Amino acid sequence: MAVLAGIIGCGGIAHNHAHGYIHSGKDVKLAACCDIDIEKAKRFAEEFDIPHFYGSCEEMLAAEELGLVSVCTWNSAHAPCTIAALNAGANVICEKPMAMNAAEARTMEKAAQDNRKLLMVGFVRRQGADARTAKKLIEDGVLGEIYYAKAQYLRRCGFPGGWFGDSSRSGGGPLIDLGVHVIDLARYVMGCPKPVSVYGITDYRLGSRFDLRMASWEAHTKERPVFDVENLALAMIKFDNGATLQVETSFNLNRKDDVGSMEIYGDKAGLNLDNFELYTTYDGLNANVNLLNTGSFHFSNDFDREIAHFIDAAAGETECIAPARDGVVLMEILDAVYASAKSGQVEMMG
Repeated sequence: MAVLAGIIGCGGIAHNHAHGYIHSGKDVKLAACCDIDIEKAKRFAEEFDIPHFYGSCEEMLAAEELGLVSVCTWNSAHAPCTIAALNAGANVICEKPMAMNAAEARTMEKAAQDNRKLLMVGFVRRQGADARTAKKLIEDGVLGEIYYAKAQYLRRCGFPGGWFGDSSRSGGGPLIDLGVHVIDLARYVMGCPKPVSVYGITDYRLGSRFDLRMASWEAHTKERPVFDVENLALAMIKFDNGATLQVETSFNLNRKDDVGSMEIYGDKAGLNLDNFELYTTYDGLNANVNLLNTGSFHFSNDFDREIAHFIDAAAGETECIAPARDGVVLMEILDAVYASAKSGQVEMMG
């Protein structure tokens, strides 16, 4: 008998989850969806031929016997919806960021443990070919000892609109929306070292640039969105293995182009994940090595890969590569960045 899956929240990212279940090739049936906007849930159900739709997760979880649930709501609903699904007996994949803060994330992790269910975090960048290749190069010692990494996720005019600028629903700005991807990716390929200290800076000057912003997933409204989050966030994160990660992220920045980049430096070689070049030495000379056919992150394909991995991990057929514990640590890092930015001091961790 097919495992039944449900989706909580029917916005933009939920479409990728739905495609993932449908394309998984697994014995899984997408049986239900819900959204606080029940008309949105109805349209979503019609689009993906889902038999049942509801106006709340409580209603859906009471009516359906779901083995798998995707939580695709705005950030402030991640914890309550995830915990409700876990308590209802489902395995859950929750979109990033895991929660609004580390305290919520720890409560979610405990709910998974208490119910003996899988809680996977939607760190989709871990599914990319670039992540797999970089991780293997580092594990094989090609880069030597990693001591520094630099990650950027900067947009010229890229506030998504909708709830992303409303701190009561998002929990923050580009740090919690964009920075979460690159911080987690860097930490993942480096072997998940433990963070020990953080220095953070936030800036609010440019605001939303509403009149110039890119089209939002929620572009059905012409209303000026709330924007009470940071526009720019910078961080220096020190890990227990001696490595340092520098992070730059912004919704709006006066620069020529948008950029998403990552560079990792070891004492034997450096790696640029964008073009997969190794920077090293050979016979006393500097050498740049192009790694061909390594692949990169592919948005739709890697979401399909993520959902297939979630299904297998929930069934106990493989070890989950994005467990709740990693989501908790990531939220602790984000909390520390915001705390440091507020105090102007280095924030010590754990």
